[in-house]
Amino acid sequence: MELDETAPRLLQCIVVTPEKALFDEKVSFVALPMYDGELGVLPGRAPLIGRLGFGELRTQTDHGTRRYFIEGGFVQIRNNVVTVLTSKAMPAEDIKVDVAESMLAEALQGEATPEKKKAQDRARGQLRVARHGTSTAH
Repeated sequence: MELDETAPRLLQCIVVTPEKALFDEKVSFVALPMYDGELGVLPGRAPLIGRLGFGELRTQTDHGTRRYFIEGGFVQIRNNVVTVLTSKAMPAEDIKVDVAESMLAEALQGEATPEKKKAQDRARGQLRVARHGTSTAH
């Protein structure tokens, strides 16, 4: 197979919350937490619209990997632009492990309800992202 020298080598990744645009930058790779698993995106990806879950969004550039916790939403991939619309997004380094552990402990208390399950998923997602963020150089 021949390498297409005209193929784009970067993606534009845009993450937007109701409060602000968290970032808009060129990346070589994006990993997204879909509601049913993780999706990796490279330049040249076919168009897609998908539902996001709670978890880690990773971007890769020449400068390394950046990690963010995102709280559901939707992603659109089209023409090498990855647009993430989410209710909440935060860099891994901003997540406090002790706070996320307290949130999980609270969510595990009492009767199991859909709201409790959502709170558990949110806390577990934050813990995973925070633990990756502290073990990986940015």
